[in-house]
Amino acid sequence: MAGYAEYGLAAQSAQDQSFFDQPGKFVIQPVRVRFTFLDPVAIKNEYPKLFDKYGSYDTLGGILFEPFSNPIVPVSDVFEDNLVYNYNFAKPLFPNIRQVPLLNEITYIVSFPSTRTQDPRNVDLNQTDYYYFQPINLWNTSHQNAFPDPLIEWNLESDSQPKTVSYQRAEAGASINSDAPAPEIDLGNTFVERSNIKYLQPYEGDIIYEGRWGQSVRFGSTVKDQNPWSKVGENGDPILIIRNGQAPTETEAWIPTIEEINRDSGSIYFGSTQQLPLDAASADYSSYQNNPPTIPNQYSGSQVIVTSGRLVFNSSLDHILLSSNKSINLNAVESVNVDTDTMIIQTGKLYLGDKTADEPLLLGNQTVDLLEELIDSLQSFMNTCQTLTGVPAGVLMAPLNQKAIVVNTTLNALKARLTNQELTSKDNFTI
Repeated sequence: MAGYAEYGLAAQSAQDQSFFDQPGKFVIQPVRVRFTFLDPVAIKNEYPKLFDKYGSYDTLGGILFEPFSNPIVPVSDVFEDNLVYNYNFAKPLFPNIRQVPLLNEITYIVSFPSTRTQDPRNVDLNQTDYYYFQPINLWNTSHQNAFPDPLIEWNLESDSQPKTVSYQRAEAGASINSDAPAPEIDLGNTFVERSNIKYLQPYEGDIIYEGRWGQSVRFGSTVKDQNPWSKVGENGDPILIIRNGQAPTETEAWIPTIEEINRDSGSIYFGSTQQLPLDAASADYSSYQNNPPTIPNQYSGSQVIVTSGRLVFNSSLDHILLSSNKSINLNAVESVNVDTDTMIIQTGKLYLGDKTADEPLLLGNQTVDLLEELIDSLQSFMNTCQTLTGVPAGVLMAPLNQKAIVVNTTLNALKARLTNQELTSKDNFTI
């Protein structure tokens, strides 16, 4: 690599922060990401000097970088030495929002006050550290915006003995060099580039946040006749769309896409006046005697729609409460199942089987009382029949007597079953 000695900053000057503070230089400077601190444990094991130099676990989310306009050629065969002595460190600028760039992405940094200003042994309020913003939108895509230095990458790939790093180094965020003749851009260890990830189509006034894998949050509004949710309502009516997973498309990757409520992996729509084109899995409202709900894709107004391949609502400590001003509809293609120890339905009227059901259920206790009273009356009659005498006096009426004995035996058995509550449910009750 001696032929490249004059290309880039020497290792000694790479740690000199003054190159960002020279007269006439902008305070904000573009840099190329060379290493990311994503796994402090792996870095501690693989690069102990690097781990100790930049604050151990405080490095989480940080990067090592080189100036974009003056890249650094590695001069050591020891990978860790190149990391320690060739590059500068920057931490995320914002404490609550972190977007760690990929390797070879271009970000911009600024120098701001350092924690070292609190050292009572050496008070220097001019001490600064580097902080980075999010990567620049070089390729105008939310997926990746890497831009490797062509000369250094070419030189490293042409080396007869290219440098390699272990899996643990890659896990920690290290750049991997390959001996492939036409290498792809090194974006890290686990990041796999996908050419089908598209930008969301923006509309006037939109504020959009996009992840790298088809996730997005759109703070938007109705834009008459320009998208599926703007067929009704007025321009400017608010809508919020949270989406995870972009629907497959047949168009080229550079052509923007929009949210598709029926094809995206999962989404939540907060509408105000919009009519949202949801194709509900089941929309049979024939159980309603009157005023059935409007079919989901025909309703326009304030509503929230949650849709995905599967929905799980779990309450780990307290209740799940469903409350409605009108009705709560449970609609399924196959079945509605309830598995619980106790089920209580408190209602004025209960129809089973059909909304026009007109066969009333019997009241258990009252039915038992009625049957007991009937059996008592029949038993009294049978007892009388058992002792009837005919003519001449004292001669039993044999056929009637025998039949009364049989019936009375049956009635005693039935009454025993009622007394033992064999006919009443021990688990299901009504008023």
